[in-house]
Amino acid sequence: MPIVTIPEMKALIGQEFGVSDWFEVTQDRINQFADATLDYQFIHIDAERAKNSSFGGTIAHGFLTLSLLSKFVEEVGFVIKDSKMGINYGFEKIRFLAPVRANARIRTRFTLESVAEKKAGHYLMSYGVTVDIEGEETPALIANWLGMQVT
Repeated sequence: MPIVTIPEMKALIGQEFGVSDWFEVTQDRINQFADATLDYQFIHIDAERAKNSSFGGTIAHGFLTLSLLSKFVEEVGFVIKDSKMGINYGFEKIRFLAPVRANARIRTRFTLESVAEKKAGHYLMSYGVTVDIEGEETPALIANWLGMQVT
C-alpha cells in the first residue's frame, strides 16, 4: 500500500483513489461463507431450489460481498506515514442494491470522503465504496465505510 502524509491524504478528499481487480465469487466460496456464518438459506446454497426463485439461481450472501471489502482495500488503499495501525471503525451506511449471482465477478471502487483528527494521532477516514458487478449497471452494494489510522 502506498504511504502518504496527512497533507497528501487530505488532498485526496473527494477523489476516487482506487479500483480493485475483478474477483470471481464462486459457489464454493458462497458455501464456505454459509458454513462460517451458519446462514444456510436455500437461495445461497441450493442450486436446484434457487432456479425457481426470482434470481434464477444461487446468489452470494450480502455480508459475503461486504466482507470482501477488506481484501479489496488491501489492493488499492493507502496508509498514513508512521501509522502504527489501522482499525475498522464501522459503517455509516450500507445498501445492498443488486444480487451477486454465483460465479459473477465483482470489483470495488473507493473514494475518500473525509479525514478528521479525532484526537492527537487518531485520524478518522470516511470512504465511499461501490461494489460493481461485471456486466451489470446496478452495483451490488454502496457503503460509507469508516477507518481509524493511529500514528
